[in-house]
Amino acid sequence: MSSPRREPIFTPGEARQFHDEILVVDSQQPGATSGLLFNDAMRSALSDYISEGKTRGEIRKLLQAMAATQIQTSAEARREYMCLWETSGVDVASATYAGPEQPETAFETSVTAMSQARSIIDAMDGDLRLVLTADDIESVHEDGVRGVIFDFQDTTPFGGDLGRIELFYNLGLRVVQLTYNLRNLVGDGCTERYKTGLTYFGHEVVGRLNELNMLVDVSHCSQQVGWDALEVSNSPVIVTHSTSNAISYHDRGKDDDLARAIAQRGGFFGVAAIGGFIREDTGATLDHFVDHVEHLVDVMGIDHVGIGCDKCGPGPGTESNIEFPDSHGPFDTSYLYAENPDPRSTRGKFSWAGFRPEHRLSNEHRIESFDQFTDWPNITLKLVERGFNEEELRKILGLNYLRVFKEVVG
Repeated sequence: MSSPRREPIFTPGEARQFHDEILVVDSQQPGATSGLLFNDAMRSALSDYISEGKTRGEIRKLLQAMAATQIQTSAEARREYMCLWETSGVDVASATYAGPEQPETAFETSVTAMSQARSIIDAMDGDLRLVLTADDIESVHEDGVRGVIFDFQDTTPFGGDLGRIELFYNLGLRVVQLTYNLRNLVGDGCTERYKTGLTYFGHEVVGRLNELNMLVDVSHCSQQVGWDALEVSNSPVIVTHSTSNAISYHDRGKDDDLARAIAQRGGFFGVAAIGGFIREDTGATLDHFVDHVEHLVDVMGIDHVGIGCDKCGPGPGTESNIEFPDSHGPFDTSYLYAENPDPRSTRGKFSWAGFRPEHRLSNEHRIESFDQFTDWPNITLKLVERGFNEEELRKILGLNYLRVFKEVVG
């Protein structure tokens, strides 16, 4: 753990009040509309689905639809949902509507997820808003409500059709990660075998994203895709959720030279709060997390670093508050983990998530004092404890993301 930069400027109580008063943006909160709510009715349904032998992936989709229905029809569910936002102190979160998915079903899955998210936003009667512009971010904060940015963590829903990019833009999409962990038509992900760069089609995708003023995200991408995106893009490139390989190596992390180049082009780097990413051993704490923040500030400058915690709820996965049993493993890949054997998994089953046991997503890799979305204020308290001053805190916690969103999206 690094020594404090200087003496803390706030007491813990003052830090929490500061957190509630300033603009706080989470540049990657995958389950903001699809995974936060997990009430008694959903717990009962989960139990039934497990007894029926459904997989984690199947259950997740069923419960996402159930959450949307609950929020639309139940005032109690709406109160419970907003209470989670209010406890977190997060004003705006970027939520995911495309991730690891079979190519044949990716388009339909994303359209369905965005439709469900819009139904939730409509049901919240102004307490939750869809963010389409930088002005929306500022008005959400000024009005004391919450905002959601639609992002993709994969380009698979586009297929080979560049026209679909505009279609999803019109549905509210503003941030696009070029690949998830594995190879797609655009390029290679960070856990792929050879980790090459952008394809010719990938060049065209970046160009179309630029034309539509959409943010290009290289978080899960190979290092080479990151470099190629910087070369091709005429707008700043961002990393919504990753970590520093200089502090703790992980395939999902980024090297200093790429992080520095992203900053030099006006980009942004959101630091992810995933225990197995920030530390090779178990026993990760928020001190280890802030080590990554501090290092990236030193490498990139204070104007280019933020928080993209990528953490919504319990378990080895990160994408929801759903309390999956260990047998379902992280990202429905329990068959890869010897400690979580899944008898329903057989040779020939393939996980599009692209994670393997060495990627440290098992239950042992958690962060003390940061286990779910409502623990978000503990990040601010730890940054204060480490000695960041008020101006630095405002930038890291929200203004840096607002700056790049305003520059690119408008």
